[in-house]
Amino acid sequence: MKKYLLAAASLFIAASVSAQSASPNGGISADMLSRLRASYQNTPQDRAVRNAMHNSEINVLALNSDNALPIDTHFSHRVESKGITNQKKSGRCWAFTGLNVLRAQMMAQHDLPELTLSQNYQFFYDQLEKSNLFLQGVIDTASKPMDDQMVDWLFSNPLNDGGTYSGIADLVMKYGVVPSSAMRETAHSENTSTIRQLISLKLREQGLRLREMASQKKKAADIQKEKEAMLSDIYRMLVLAYGQPPTEFEWTRCDSKGKPIETKTYTPQSFYKEYVGDIDLKNDFIMVMNDPMRPYWKLYEIDFDRHVYDGINWKYINLPIDEVKKLAIASIKDSTMMYFSCDVAKQLDRNRGYMDLDNYDYASLFGVDFGMDKRERIMTHASGSSHAMTLMAVDLDENEQPRKWMVENSWGPGANDGHLIMTDRWFEEYMFRLAVNKKYASADVLDVLNQTPTLLPAWDPMFLPDE
Repeated sequence: MKKYLLAAASLFIAASVSAQSASPNGGISADMLSRLRASYQNTPQDRAVRNAMHNSEINVLALNSDNALPIDTHFSHRVESKGITNQKKSGRCWAFTGLNVLRAQMMAQHDLPELTLSQNYQFFYDQLEKSNLFLQGVIDTASKPMDDQMVDWLFSNPLNDGGTYSGIADLVMKYGVVPSSAMRETAHSENTSTIRQLISLKLREQGLRLREMASQKKKAADIQKEKEAMLSDIYRMLVLAYGQPPTEFEWTRCDSKGKPIETKTYTPQSFYKEYVGDIDLKNDFIMVMNDPMRPYWKLYEIDFDRHVYDGINWKYINLPIDEVKKLAIASIKDSTMMYFSCDVAKQLDRNRGYMDLDNYDYASLFGVDFGMDKRERIMTHASGSSHAMTLMAVDLDENEQPRKWMVENSWGPGANDGHLIMTDRWFEEYMFRLAVNKKYASADVLDVLNQTPTLLPAWDPMFLPDE
């Protein structure tokens, strides 16, 4: 009996080895692994790179010394601003960027020596509104099963600290703005991870309760009453972490030399009205995008991509990159900054605050090419908008063509006094979003707004929030 078992086992092992060698299911067979091992030649150059890489970071080794000349910091057209902000360990770049655009206008129009608007104030209401957005979304989809894609997306993303221009527009127009002295940063506004996770945990629990009430055929009014009670718990958590947003505050205006002029009591809305004026961030601006994966000269809307339930979905015009540049140049020439977002980490030399396609030579380091274009990178999830900054400068040549651009960042002081400089080639490859006043747009661009927008799902990977 043992002889038969051993024979059978031997046949099974032989068959397994034979199957592994043949690899009919597309796996890595023993023969394929042998060929892969043989393909690595272990040349002296390979050994030198391997030794270096085991002791140094890739970006240190791939840094292109041929591209390390001093950066030309001259710009033919630049919007002036004072004071670099710092979002620290939070995903609030969208809030910093939107408020930095506003403060630059306020300082220029009213001859202010300095001004920082409270990002914490805006963020408090952002988190409250997004909590309501989630809970109301759960109510609206309560008849659908938990494995429905929209329901699954809601519970996967109950709360985040990223955002878009449409979010800052909704929040500012609804809640106004306050100077940073009226609502200062806290340890948790500067490091949002823990409190956001805890609020998300509570929201998921509350979402399940609302679905249970809906399944029990509770009255709509009773469900809304329960939602409000749930939001009171969220409000308390937010106050404990970020502070109580002021409904009015006292602020002293100084002239450009720092001399006090007047002290007044404001509400957040009256402060916006006096120092920004009649600018309507929701209706006076358009969001444009350069997405070569989709047709240009088309209007798109992202479903449920907003910060405020009764606010506006993110709607944008997809334009060729040259058309985006025209809008940006016209705005900068008129001394107006813009909300701008991009794939910031690609080919970024942080030490120099410089973004250029030749900063890092990964191809020479590894001996392989990285050949995808912008469309292919988007299509394969290799690239997308990741960070919002304030576009403030462009350097034009004698033919009015851009050589380089500059943004005001929100990472605190650093190279170029906290600004990032990007070549025009980098701009073309990794720029994605721009919010610009309608007055700088051509009739052809504005005509696209008359189209019925193509509705895209909230989970489209191209439309993750800026952080």
